[in-house]
Amino acid sequence: MLEQFWATASTSYKALVFSAMGLIAVGLILSIVGNTTGNQALAMASLPVIGVGLILHVTGMVVRGHKIRKSYKK
Repeated sequence: MLEQFWATASTSYKALVFSAMGLIAVGLILSIVGNTTGNQALAMASLPVIGVGLILHVTGMVVRGHKIRKSYKK
């Protein structure tokens, strides 16, 4: 099911998924660097980046759910 869905997924869905993964990764890297260097401002700035990534991830799950429901109704 996953391979079939990914093969037929829209370009906007794929961009949404990769953007979410990228933002979460960047936020985690910023958090690690900020905490290891003692830079509290950088560590705190990473939290909204991670949050936006998580919101995009949830949005991607909603988009995927709608697509799957539409395919079942046909």
